[in-house]
Amino acid sequence: MSATRLGNLLAALSFVAYGLLPLYYALLPGAQMDELLALRIVTSAPAMLLLILLLGRQPLSLTAIWSDRRSLLLCLVASLLMCVSWYSFTWALTHGQVLAASLGFFINPLMAVALGVLFLGDRLSPAQRWAVLLAAAGIGYQVWQYGELPWLSLVMGGFFALYGLVKKYIRFDALNSVMVEALLLVPLALAYLLWRHESQGLTAASSGFTTLLLYLGSGPVTLIPLVLFTLAINRTSLTMVGLMQYIEPSLQFLLATLVFAEAFDEVKAVSFGLIWLGLGLCSVEALLNSRRRAL
Repeated sequence: MSATRLGNLLAALSFVAYGLLPLYYALLPGAQMDELLALRIVTSAPAMLLLILLLGRQPLSLTAIWSDRRSLLLCLVASLLMCVSWYSFTWALTHGQVLAASLGFFINPLMAVALGVLFLGDRLSPAQRWAVLLAAAGIGYQVWQYGELPWLSLVMGGFFALYGLVKKYIRFDALNSVMVEALLLVPLALAYLLWRHESQGLTAASSGFTTLLLYLGSGPVTLIPLVLFTLAINRTSLTMVGLMQYIEPSLQFLLATLVFAEAFDEVKAVSFGLIWLGLGLCSVEALLNSRRRAL
C-alpha cells in the first residue's frame, strides 16, 4: 500500500472514530467542561506514552525535544488550538447540540481546503472545486434562513483546521508530537484541578465512581482518532484530509437525528443535501481515478 493510500485510510478511520464520539459523551449530559478538559489533558499524556511503548517506538528524550525549539513551540500552539476545538465540540455533545457539532465538522473541510491552497500549494480537482462551492452554498443557505452565524460550529471547525495546518510544520514524528502537545499543558491542567478541588470541589469526584471513570476516559477515548489523524496528516494532502472529513459529521448527523432525536427541518435538509452532493462528486472522481491508475 502506498503512503498516500495509507494516509487516506488512516484519515477515514480517524473520522469514523470521531463520528461515533457522541455515543460516549451522551453518558455525560451537562458535564463540567473545565474539569473535562483538564482531566483529558492529564490522562492523555500517560496514555500516549503507553501507546508509544506498546507500538515499540522510542519516546523522544527531553534533549531531542528541546533541541528543536521550533517544533516544540508549534506543539504548544497546536495543543492550544486543539483545546479550543475540543472544548466547543464536547460542549455541543454534552448539551444536546450534536447537529451543531456535525455542522462544525462540515464547515471544517472548507477551511482545511482553503488553508491547504493558501499555505501548502495544494490544488483542487474539478470535483473538489464543486464540493467546496456546494458546501459553501449549503452553509450559506442555512445562515441566510436562520439569520445568524453558527458561532459554535465555526469555532469548532476553524480551530481544528488550524490544528491540521500547524501539524504539517512539526518535525517530531506523529505519535511523539501528540505526546509533547499533552505534556506541555499537563502542569497547567494539574494546577487548575488542584485549585478547583480546594476552592469548590471536583464534580467528577463527587458524582459517583462511574461518572469519574467517564471523565477520566475522555482523554484516551479522544486520543484514538487524534492519533490516527496525526498519522494521516503527514501521508496525504491537507486538501484530501479536509474532504474526507465529511465522514465524521455525516455519522454525527445520523446519530443526532436517529438516536438523539434532534430537530431536523427543511432548511437543514437543503443545507446538508448540498454538502452531501459535493461529497458524492468527490467520491465518484476518486473511484474513476483509481480505475484509470489500475488500467
